[in-house]
Amino acid sequence: MTDKLQDKNLDFLYEAILSLETKEDCEKFFTDLCTVKELKSISQRVVVAKMLKEKSVYSDIVEATGASTATISRVNRSLNYGEGGYDVVFQRLGDQKKI
Repeated sequence: MTDKLQDKNLDFLYEAILSLETKEDCEKFFTDLCTVKELKSISQRVVVAKMLKEKSVYSDIVEATGASTATISRVNRSLNYGEGGYDVVFQRLGDQKKI
């Protein structure tokens, strides 16, 4: 991770997320933590990433998610040049989670 993203606040956030045990815990925490718009944006990016990994084309992703092509491009860049976080999640979820 880049140095500018490493700080005690982020460490605390990551530890807080890791302490959540159920989907209900996650829902409560993220509902308290984020605005509706932030949650929709974050969840949209995850779905976009999943669809890109499944080789969906941009037009299908736009139609399914409402994401802009700029957002899709940013997510695609993260998939190709990021830290691999999406890949970790998708590998751990496997085929159990369909969009």
